[in-house]
Order: sequence, then C-alpha cells, then structure tokens
Amino acid sequence: MAEGAVVSDLVSFLNASPTAFHAVEEAKKRLRNAGYEQIFEREDWKLEAGKKYFFTRNHSTVVAFAIGKKYVAGNGFLIVGAHTDSPCLKLKPVSKVTKGGYLEVGVQTYGGGLWHTWFDRDLTVAGRVIIREEKDGSVSYSHRLVRIEEPIIRIPTLAIHLDRGVNDGFKVNTQNHLLPVLATSIKAELNKAIIDNGPIESGSQTDGKKSTAKHHSLLLQMLADQLGCQPGDICDFELQACDTQPSIVAGAMKEFVFSGRLDNLCMSFCSLKALIDATSSESDLEDETGVRMVALFDHEEVGSNSAQGAGSPVMLDALSQTTNSFTSDPKALKKAIQRSFLVSADMAHALHPNYMDKHEDNHQPKLHGGLVIKHNANQRYATNAVTSFIFREIAAKHSLPVQDFVVRNDMPCGSTIGPILASGAGIRTVDVGAPQLSMHSIREMCAVDDVKHSYKHFKAFFQDFSCVDAKITVDM
Repeated sequence: MAEGAVVSDLVSFLNASPTAFHAVEEAKKRLRNAGYEQIFEREDWKLEAGKKYFFTRNHSTVVAFAIGKKYVAGNGFLIVGAHTDSPCLKLKPVSKVTKGGYLEVGVQTYGGGLWHTWFDRDLTVAGRVIIREEKDGSVSYSHRLVRIEEPIIRIPTLAIHLDRGVNDGFKVNTQNHLLPVLATSIKAELNKAIIDNGPIESGSQTDGKKSTAKHHSLLLQMLADQLGCQPGDICDFELQACDTQPSIVAGAMKEFVFSGRLDNLCMSFCSLKALIDATSSESDLEDETGVRMVALFDHEEVGSNSAQGAGSPVMLDALSQTTNSFTSDPKALKKAIQRSFLVSADMAHALHPNYMDKHEDNHQPKLHGGLVIKHNANQRYATNAVTSFIFREIAAKHSLPVQDFVVRNDMPCGSTIGPILASGAGIRTVDVGAPQLSMHSIREMCAVDDVKHSYKHFKAFFQDFSCVDAKITVDM
C-alpha cells in the first residue's frame, strides 16, 4: 500500500472504532482478511510454524502473532504492545436520571479525560449489549456490538450570564455537570410509539432480562431498534458516550489527523497494520526464527489491572501456550522470554507552541519528527540504553527519524503498559509513541507524517530485530 493510503486507512480504522469493543472487532476483520486464524483460550492450541493466529479476551483485548518458518521452541517473540481504550464517559448501571423536566443519562468518568472538552459536543452511545434470544423453546444469550450513528445526547454548558467568572476558570463537577441530556420529559411522554415495559423493581431480573426501570425506555427502544430486538430482550450492556464527528485528515496543508481516541488507537492501528504487512507474503516468514506479535490491551487508561489488561497474565499466557505447542520442556519459556523484545507503543506529548515551558529545552518532540523514545529514571517508562539503541538502530537502517522525551523534573510523569509488562514478564522493553497534541481531549490531533513513520518503524522492527539483536552482547 502506498504511504498516503496508510493515513486514510487509519482514518477508516478510527471511524469504525468508537469503543474498545469496536476496535477489536475491526482488528479481527483485518486479521481474518490477511489470513490469520482465530484460536480460543478455552481450547488447546495446535500451532504450526509459518502460520498466523489471533485470539481475543473479553472482545476488548486482541493478540495476533505469526510464527516464523524457522521457529523452534525457546526462540524469542518480537512484540509491539498498545491499548484499545481511551478516556470517556461510560453509562452507569442505573443511568435513568429525570430532573427539571429533562431526561438525562447517568455516566461515570473513565480514565483521566479532559472533561471540559465534552461539553457542547454532538454525542451518541456505543458499546456492547447482551441480548436474550429464544429459538425453538431454547433460550441463549449473545454478545452484540451496537452504535447509534446520529447524535442523541449532549452536555450543554451554562450560559456566561449565569456564571460570570467562568472564563477565570472552568471547573467541572464530574458528578453534577457531566450528565448528558437525552430528551425533555414532555416530548418523551407524548411519544406514544415508545414502548414502556412497565416498572420493575430496581435490581430485579426476570429470566435474564434487565430491569427497564434502570434506564430510560426511550434509550432502550433506540438500542433495540438498532439491534433488531425488543427492549425487554436487552439483558445488560456496557455503553459509553461517543463523539459523532468523524475522524479526518485536516489542516491548511492536510498535514494533521483530527480525531478522538488517537491515544491510543493510532498506535494500535500502526502496529496491527505493520504486523499484517510484515507477514503478508509466503516469503515474509521464510527466514524468521521468532514469533512476530501484536498485543492490544484494554484498561490501560485506568491502570491495566483487569482480566484483559496488561497487568493480567494474558501476555504470559500467549507466550507460554505458543511455546508449549512446540515442546514439553518447561525451560523453553524462560529462554524465550530472555530472547524476546517488547515495543510498548503509546502516544507521546508533542511540544505545544502555546505552552513551551511544559517541555525542557533538550526534549521537545515535534510533529513530523518521528516516533518518540520515552525515558524515565524512575521507571515510569521501561526504556534503557540497550533497548533504545536497538530501536534507534532499526530506524537508522531505514532512514527513519527518532526523537527523545524526558519529563521535566518538576512535573509528574505518566506511564504505560511498558513497565507493567517488563516487570511482570521480564521482557526487554522500549517505550515509544508518536507525538500528538490535545491528549485525552475528546478531539485530538497528530501529524500525517508520524503515522507513516510509526507504521514503517514497526514494520522494520518485525523484519530486522533478529538481525540487530544478534550483534549485541549483554549479560555474557
């Protein structure tokens, strides 16, 4: 694919992925189209050298890998890790709020979002729903993805006439001020087409059906219409508020991507596409001795401590089950881990022209400047001299730009899945990311060139790591 098409492909990926569930579904489609076979953690794996596989966990984490034709048990894994989740507003278990003549939707904050950016946006809802299905007298329950395309909710700001000091500091009370408006009570009452299944005591369930009293019947009917079921068949859901404005290539010179969820779907896309394109032909895996892998985790924005987060055993499970498919030697996994390498890919902070004092003089990542290698002496990032050298050496071989970032000593430093996986599994790790502005806003921006640089760098990593690593002597 031509370089320019990589960016348009990213935009398509972003527009198909309003939630982590949708991002994994889109990843599955792309992997299947590329010849990857889905396997399941509940079953025994029967893997073969030269073949390509993927599995999902909770439908919000996906791990894909291609086994080199010259792979033998104990050889290393070449991994790029990223995450599928972004800060957002998630619907509460009881979201039905009625006050002041309005129907509002109760939400809870997920991650460290810039919540003031969610005001006065055209919002909708998306996520997953558990549906009750009955056929031939038998009842089953299915997981379905849902997305209402049109704007149905909005969080209005308060007029300046009622808050004269707002421009001196817009302070959001996340409990009281972030409730989206769904409708007015009178309109909802007059709309007799909406089916109300009758009040059910809060928390009660009938044959798997969720209490309709927990959510506005108007919202449930809209979801049911989208899913092609009855409101009473909706047993449970995980939904979030989403911006309806599409992702686009923009700017006077068409040099930017304007979108929500760039952190971290941009890195998820670039790593996934790099893996697919680095394993697309028969010859790509001909001389590969290792396993090329991408792992996209959920829940990074809230600490990764879940069954499908980077803090779970999902990474070690993938490494051990793959290794054990080729040998019964318990020592092989330990050897494989020591021969492996992880690129932790999470978006980085570009220098902001209006807040230049937030970066120190020697570490000012620029848009168009290539992937940023992140360093932190206190191990908020897992990069060290060896891992940064390897990643930099691969870039030099392909004439790709690389930048460095260290947070100011007088500012706190964020973190990534890098230190979690490095400490949990013992894998050598480098932390990197494409530079962006407006991180954790509902609408972020990055540079077109950095999308291309990231894709090419990750692809080069899969192709060249084994050769570069063989030339380095450490712990000998």
